Amino acid sequence: MTAWGAFALPPDQILWIATSVGVAALIRAFTGFGFAMLVVPVFSLILAPKDAVVLSAVLALILGLVTYRAWWGLFPLAPVLPMMAGAFFGTAVGVWFLSSLSVLEFQLWIGVLVAAASLALARFTPGERPASHTVALGTGVASGLMNGAFAIPGPPVILYAVATLKDPAQSRAFLMMFFFGSSIVSLVMFSLAGLVSTRPFQLLLVAIPAMWLGNQLGNAAFHRFAGAAYRPFVVGLCILIGLSISTKALFDL
Repeated sequence: MTAWGAFALPPDQILWIATSVGVAALIRAFTGFGFAMLVVPVFSLILAPKDAVVLSAVLALILGLVTYRAWWGLFPLAPVLPMMAGAFFGTAVGVWFLSSLSVLEFQLWIGVLVAAASLALARFTPGERPASHTVALGTGVASGLMNGAFAIPGPPVILYAVATLKDPAQSRAFLMMFFFGSSIVSLVMFSLAGLVSTRPFQLLLVAIPAMWLGNQLGNAAFHRFAGAAYRPFVVGLCILIGLSISTKALFDL
């Protein structure tokens, strides 16, 4: 068996996984978000839905652990508990929805979701609007639904952070913390639902080195260029990816 054969994927698909993970890790280190929104659509073209979401969640967990110094103690504590409680409930419901989707349905939903969320992000500007525990709870539920169904918890909590946290460093730390917690919740739910197999863990041999490199580059970029300049690039890239995935799924239906 060749080195590529051990992954049961062609070399070009392995390259796509490594590239998407590296770019997503760079953007996540720079902005605090964007990892799942970039990798899950690419994974959906290569892997079964359950393997795509598990691989994304495992990578998010590892990324949160190895970069904890970049976010620990730098985020506001008040919204954390209600938001994580909502995320736990929402993820459980989302996992049930995931189990009912075919591969093409999964790709179509992923594409529409990412494109729509990116368009919503484009309309928001950073600010410091007051947010209640009820808003944090609702944000957590919405994020959990998307986390359980697609391993993309980002859009609702990104909108929350953009709307309530003006400081880029604080917003970045809050998002990193939440996505780390969400990855733990989702992996527990995926395991209970019987969605976890060995396939995603085999691909870690390719994904982790790419993720490490992207994270190093993203951290360097954040410390040098922190600010709002990243937003148009990330939003535009996510819209393009989302529309591409949805278009492919529609033609394949």
